[in-house]
Amino acid sequence: MDYQNRAGANKGSGGVAGASETAIDRRERLRKLALETIDLAKDPYILRTHLGTLECRLCLTLHVNEGSYLAHTQGKKHQTNLARRAARDNKDAALMIQAAPAAQQVKKKVFVKIGRPGYKIIKIREPVSQRMGLLFTVSLPEIKVGERPRRRFMSAFEQRREIPNRAFQYLVLAAEPYETIAFAIPSKEMVDEEEDGESTWEHWDPDEKVYSCQFLFK
Repeated sequence: MDYQNRAGANKGSGGVAGASETAIDRRERLRKLALETIDLAKDPYILRTHLGTLECRLCLTLHVNEGSYLAHTQGKKHQTNLARRAARDNKDAALMIQAAPAAQQVKKKVFVKIGRPGYKIIKIREPVSQRMGLLFTVSLPEIKVGERPRRRFMSAFEQRREIPNRAFQYLVLAAEPYETIAFAIPSKEMVDEEEDGESTWEHWDPDEKVYSCQFLFK
């Protein structure tokens, strides 16, 4: 029996569309929608490669032509990444707005520097362990009232005055109104003060206005 031409049959009707046909139809509808809403010349995420393909820099996907890319822009992955990028940009903008008033409130210290303080450096050797070390004595007779010298160690790659040399590190000492001074010392591991408090220490004498510090190398 001819079922197609039987009485009551719909002329020209086909079967149910397969999954591949449905996907193609969906991509075509998305492409047409994208053509109406997206200007590729102004799209910040499109990148044309030297092979002639198109790359979505937001999703890191490759597309063989503009139609494929446009369909991608309407898909779930691209839309989700757009929403995430927008949320992150809004968060960053809010943080910048909050940080701006705080930055304006910070006032830079301004004081007249009076030059470098006098100092003395002595090489020492610990008699028991025979470990080498250094003793620094810095005289600060004009130090600001209530001020205490501040010391820290700095790597060669933090400073900007000399070509970095990994063989050295710097002992930096600051005390207003003197200029900050730095001493180049061997870049070796040092004995911690908690490990040997008698050999590694620092001391500030507020009466004599003399700062001293001593440390040993391991």
